[in-house]
Amino acid sequence: MNKNSNSTKNYIHKISIDGLVIAKFSRSVFKEMQKGKITAANCTCSVWEDFNQTIENLTIWNDHFEHNSDIICHVKKYEDINKAQADGKVGIILGWQNTSAIENDLKKLKIFYDLGIRIAQLTYNTQNLVGSGCWETSDGGLSDFGKDVVLEMNRLGMIIDLSHVGPKTSSDTINVSKSPVTYTHCCPALKKHPRNKTDDQLKEIANQGGMIGFASYTPFLPKGSDSNIDDCISGMDYLINVVGEDQVGIGTDWVQDHDISFFRYLQRDKGTGRYVTPPYKEVPPMPYGISKLSQFQNFIPAMERAGWSTSKIEKILGMNWYLFFKNIWK
Repeated sequence: MNKNSNSTKNYIHKISIDGLVIAKFSRSVFKEMQKGKITAANCTCSVWEDFNQTIENLTIWNDHFEHNSDIICHVKKYEDINKAQADGKVGIILGWQNTSAIENDLKKLKIFYDLGIRIAQLTYNTQNLVGSGCWETSDGGLSDFGKDVVLEMNRLGMIIDLSHVGPKTSSDTINVSKSPVTYTHCCPALKKHPRNKTDDQLKEIANQGGMIGFASYTPFLPKGSDSNIDDCISGMDYLINVVGEDQVGIGTDWVQDHDISFFRYLQRDKGTGRYVTPPYKEVPPMPYGISKLSQFQNFIPAMERAGWSTSKIEKILGMNWYLFFKNIWK
């Protein structure tokens, strides 16, 4: 057994949480997550979809839970994460990357909460009824309807995600929300990119008690497709130096098993309109060393190489996310 294997073994009973996975979910992907000893993950089940389309997606997820009950379980409260860990399963937290599913009806939030949605990003890149996305030319801020959405999410105990949200809409949300909010998957602005967050934006959300998940998505990283896992740890260290180690976690933004057509769908406004970002020619690779979900535990030896303490590793690996969920979920 090599040194890396010994290092990973020391943390085998610790909680590992991924703040964002948007893979092409299947039994093989769930097995990869289990092999990577991921205790729980925020798994995207809606991006551009409307109410009916999101209900269809949840029907598919119900099938996943039924036919893969030996591997996964549905997380609806923080205690479910403990049970997933005890049972050796992957806890699936169903989340959205947009609020398009509620259309213009606030009451639909409660319907989806009852169906198990626990995290929702307010906007995805562009404008919707709630506010502006980070790629929108002009950020008009949180709408009045958006304020109602934020307060209803607070009431329900649904976590508010601002990863793809514009800076003014994000600031408005942080000020309106009665609960801490999160960037589930983002990077510090070490590279100029609309999806990356400035130090001021990172401090703003952290000062309100929020959580920040570091995204190991190569288009956001300074070295792009040449990035490796150690570059991710360097990025995490930068983030920790800005906001402290108690409010940082991992939010990989894993896109495993998707083909280029899925990215074209994501890159078009509302899924079918203009390209919001220049269309990818190929699926962006994940950083070397964490190309697959099964390699999640590779973060541990990389953290050790960077001189991280045991306590720091345990926090970033999953405990910070766990405590954040425990604080918000009712």
